[in-house]
Amino acid sequence: MNGILIIDKPEAFTSFDVIAIVRGCMHERKTGHTGTLDPMATGVLPILLGSATKAQDIMPDTDKEYEAGFRLGITTDTLDITGKVLSSNNNAVSLEELEAVLPRFRGNIMQKPPMYSAVYKNGVRLYELARKGIEVEREERPAEVSLLELTHYDENERCGSLKICCSKGTYIRVICDDIGRALGCGCVMTSLRRTRACGYTLEDSVTLAKLRELAPIGKAKELVRPVDSIFSGYGSIKISEKQTIRFKNGGTLMLSRLKSAENKADGEFVRVYGYDGEFIAIGIIDKKNQQLAVKKRF
Repeated sequence: MNGILIIDKPEAFTSFDVIAIVRGCMHERKTGHTGTLDPMATGVLPILLGSATKAQDIMPDTDKEYEAGFRLGITTDTLDITGKVLSSNNNAVSLEELEAVLPRFRGNIMQKPPMYSAVYKNGVRLYELARKGIEVEREERPAEVSLLELTHYDENERCGSLKICCSKGTYIRVICDDIGRALGCGCVMTSLRRTRACGYTLEDSVTLAKLRELAPIGKAKELVRPVDSIFSGYGSIKISEKQTIRFKNGGTLMLSRLKSAENKADGEFVRVYGYDGEFIAIGIIDKKNQQLAVKKRF
């Protein structure tokens, strides 16, 4: 089975737990996801099935959107509420003080991956070292935060929530921890819900309970979105029957014979559909050689 299944991941499940359940329900061994979620996190988790797994490195929209809960006045080894408490204090933080530090974490920022993460260091994942009580130096990585908005804050409880839109690979736990450092009081993430990923939202998603309900009666396939839906951000080109045969076999097509390619930019990715409307591949515009080449076939 080929396509994308949008799961609303429940708390306490790993992304691999979800994949295992999807494999069993859909009877499809070839599966993948577009970005892991920690066990405590919930929300949008696109699962790629069959040929859709080829899409991972050419998706047009890899940005994510989150709702994150936080608590000031505490730090932990995992940077979230599930970890071992390292420090705590009763320092008061006003709404104005909190709002004042947020601009530091908007736009293009640098982040140091947390020890409890899946990043590799000398061939070993950081969380494996962290579980042994080992901390190593980590290089900072760039991230882009297009939106960081305080949606709620209780000054008495020093708890609140944030809405965050960011690039792939951004650590929300680190943003919370950095906010705590900027305020001088510490901060941990208390909850995390992903509301958008790869162009899909919670409204597009289905729960595992629903999937399990529909699978035994053969209706789970109705939840699967077509492969080309993940490329909706790209333009499209429809080709003739002879061109379809050539393109399916990996051959290039002359741009001069593709009217719908006239306004495409050099290097632009496009969805290519055969004469019968079948989604064939992602093509790439090559203005230098005046041709449409195959980027990836599906």
